[in-house]
Amino acid sequence: MRYVVYGAGAVGGVVGGHLHLAGLPTTLVARGDHLRAIREHGLRLDTQGGSETVTAPATGTAADVGWADDTVVLLTVKSHQTAAALDDLAAHAPPGTVVVSAQNGVANEAAVLRRFAATYSICVMLPSAHVEPGVVVQQCWPTPGILDVGRFPVGVDDVAGAIATDLRAAGFESEPRPDVTAWKHRKLVMNLANGVSACCRPGGEAFDELVRRARDEGERAIAAAGIAMVTPEQDAERRGDLLRSRPREDRTRGGSTWQSISRGTGNVEIDYLAGEVVLLGRLHGVPTPVNELLQRTTGELARRRGPVASLDAAALLAAVDG
Repeated sequence: MRYVVYGAGAVGGVVGGHLHLAGLPTTLVARGDHLRAIREHGLRLDTQGGSETVTAPATGTAADVGWADDTVVLLTVKSHQTAAALDDLAAHAPPGTVVVSAQNGVANEAAVLRRFAATYSICVMLPSAHVEPGVVVQQCWPTPGILDVGRFPVGVDDVAGAIATDLRAAGFESEPRPDVTAWKHRKLVMNLANGVSACCRPGGEAFDELVRRARDEGERAIAAAGIAMVTPEQDAERRGDLLRSRPREDRTRGGSTWQSISRGTGNVEIDYLAGEVVLLGRLHGVPTPVNELLQRTTGELARRRGPVASLDAAALLAAVDG
C-alpha cells in the first residue's frame, strides 16, 4: 500500500518516518515552519538509538498527493483540526480512499465516515513529541508504539489486516481488532489526565485527585451511554512491557495537550477529550464538573498562550468543590 500521513507531528511523524524507513511509499502532510523544515532538511526522527533523517515527500495539501487505488490515509492531526483536513481530502482524494483515524478522542471516525465510506480506526499507544520544526521524538524504544486497527464502527477485513502487517513491518506492534472503538474509549479515559498535566504544576495530592475524579466521571458517563469499553486490566495486558520509555527532556516530558500549550499554538483538542465526557454526561444525566472545569480552563490557557503547567491544582480542585 501507499501511505499518506496527514499530520506529520508527534504521532504522524513517528509513524510516517518508520513507514518510509521500512521502504513503504509514504507522503507526509504538514504545514507552516514544520513543512518548510521537512522539505529543506528532511524529517529528523529522534530515538533512543539515535537520529534518522526521513526524506519522504512532503506537502501541505492533498492536492499534491499522487493518488492511487491502493493509497491509505493515516489521519493524525489533532481532533480540532479534523474538519479542515477532511475538507482538503474530500476535494482531492478519490471517494473510495481508505481513511484511518489514528487520533486521540472518539469523535473523528464518525466525521470521517460522513465523507469516506472506507473508514478505519487505530487505537494509538505511542508516546512521542513534536516541539520544534522538522523534528519528532520517539519516546519508547525499541518498540515505537502499539497501533491496533479495525474498521469503523466494528469489524476487521483484509484492509485492516494489510495495514497491521505494514505497521508491523515498520517496527510497531499492531493487530486487527473488531472492537477497536472499545479500546479507544479506554484510551479516552486515560487521556482525561491531559488537561490536568497541561494546566497544573505537577505533583501533590490535589493534582492526583483531579486526575482521579476526571477519569471517574469518564467511566460513569461512558457506562451511562451504554458504550462498550475494555477494562483497565485488558489495556494493561496489551501494553505489557512493550512501551519502555526513554528518559525525557523537560521540553518533551508532557503529553499532546501539554505540548500544544508549550508550543503556544493557541488551540488544543481538549473539547474532544474532557469535552467528550462533558457531552456524554449532558446527554445521559451524569454530572461532570471536573471535566467541565478542565475543558474550560485548558481552552482558556491555550487561547491566551499562557505558560504550560502553571496553575495550582489545589485551586482548581477548590473551584470544583466550592
